[in-house]
Amino acid sequence: MENISDIIFDNSDTNFDIPSHVLDEIQQNIQNIIESFDIPDANKSDVIKKINFMYSHTKQMSLTDSLTGLYNRRHLQDTLNREFSRAKRYQNELSFAIIDIDFFKKVNDTYGHACGDFILKKAAYMIMNNFRFSDIVFRFGGEEFAVILAETSLDDAKIPLERLRELFEKSNFNYKGQTVKITISIGVSSVREETESVEQLFDNADKALYEAKAGGRNMLKTY
Repeated sequence: MENISDIIFDNSDTNFDIPSHVLDEIQQNIQNIIESFDIPDANKSDVIKKINFMYSHTKQMSLTDSLTGLYNRRHLQDTLNREFSRAKRYQNELSFAIIDIDFFKKVNDTYGHACGDFILKKAAYMIMNNFRFSDIVFRFGGEEFAVILAETSLDDAKIPLERLRELFEKSNFNYKGQTVKITISIGVSSVREETESVEQLFDNADKALYEAKAGGRNMLKTY
């Protein structure tokens, strides 16, 4: 099985895949070209406003998952790299969690993919509302979500994550008159002195998630 960190830290994203800094450069170049045109300034201003609006929309598309509205895999890669570097430089706490919906393929096979999409959207909403504003939530593929908990120790990260696990366990997902029960497995790791790279931080959370799945699912494991 392919290592999950190899997937997350490559650049072969099949979604809208233009890096943010490239979009910034394109936008600035277009604005410079328009400003050089021999037309009235009012016309230039109008065109630039429209282009800036389109640029903002395009940039948002490059950062978010179209189904759930959460940040996507590319943004996870960029953000985790930044937060890891900051944590190591300033010796701050940093925890990282991977959340996986248990037996999600069975949901799709039993109730259909439309139900699966409904579950993913509701799960995204539940996850978003479980964490602080400073925590950052992502969907990075399939039924997998991730959370970056800045300035949060491993023990402190376990509190909202365990609360989230219990919330899923107790919730009913009602889809077209059918009640679907969903549980989640969670793996979480934190930056320690011996954590040498962001890939290692990710791998540690992935190993904890694997342990949660191997242990019977519907549980939180740490590494």
